[in-house]
Amino acid sequence: MTSIVSSIDAARVELLLNELRLPGVKAIWPMLAAQSDKEGWPAARFLAALAEHEAADRTRRRIERHMAEARLPAGKTLATFDFESVPMLSKAQVMALAAGDVWLKTGANLLLFGPPGGGKTHLGAAIGLALVEDGWRVLFARTTDLVQRLQVARRELALESAIAKLDRYDLLILDDITYVSKDQAETSVLFELIASRYERRSLLITANQPFGEWGRIFPDQAMTLAAVDRLVHHATILEMNVESYRRKVALDRKRGPGRPPVHATPNELDKPVIDAGSAA
Repeated sequence: MTSIVSSIDAARVELLLNELRLPGVKAIWPMLAAQSDKEGWPAARFLAALAEHEAADRTRRRIERHMAEARLPAGKTLATFDFESVPMLSKAQVMALAAGDVWLKTGANLLLFGPPGGGKTHLGAAIGLALVEDGWRVLFARTTDLVQRLQVARRELALESAIAKLDRYDLLILDDITYVSKDQAETSVLFELIASRYERRSLLITANQPFGEWGRIFPDQAMTLAAVDRLVHHATILEMNVESYRRKVALDRKRGPGRPPVHATPNELDKPVIDAGSAA
């Protein structure tokens, strides 16, 4: 009789947990209940264990959702970023920015400058990943792609709504901003996005051109100055003026696995270098 009553109670618990939408508790309660009965836990301890598990499970599921919506490029982490190749960067400063607490709460910006292939996208995405793991909401986008979506929204008379929806993200990562074409429609929606987030929500922007060249993005000097002013007012600027990492890897691959010059013998150093293309 007791086992029948227990089975009925267990079934009721399952139904109630479904109704209350507590999947974490539903998954763990039979095991914790058995342990509680065996060890004679007080009721408060049993309830605390269930609540702790549900809270942890909700945090895990929230991070998974935020990770999926962030659209971060795969494999770009702080652990895989080669800080030695960018000696002008302070790793301690980058790690502090990856915590996000101070600058994201105040709507400040982070601007990464450097030539193509210097690691800006990797670093920006890696910081975004760390922030998502810490509970922040992030969206990564190529600037040209996001601008085109906003242009569509403007044509449909829904630009204000589209920009408002982006407010759900604590950080927007706009990659390659200087690839936006100098077109009135494109640059005006980009300016409206920058202006709408000013001092409220943060932007992380990567650019391969200094501010002095941003006249190529915006159609007139006044808009350029206004956009730059809003971006830099509360901003951390990181310069990454290094040789292109992609070019360096390509050259290393082209050279092949031969001994590096530092290990060459004097006789080898005297030999003329024969280019494979000219030999052919």
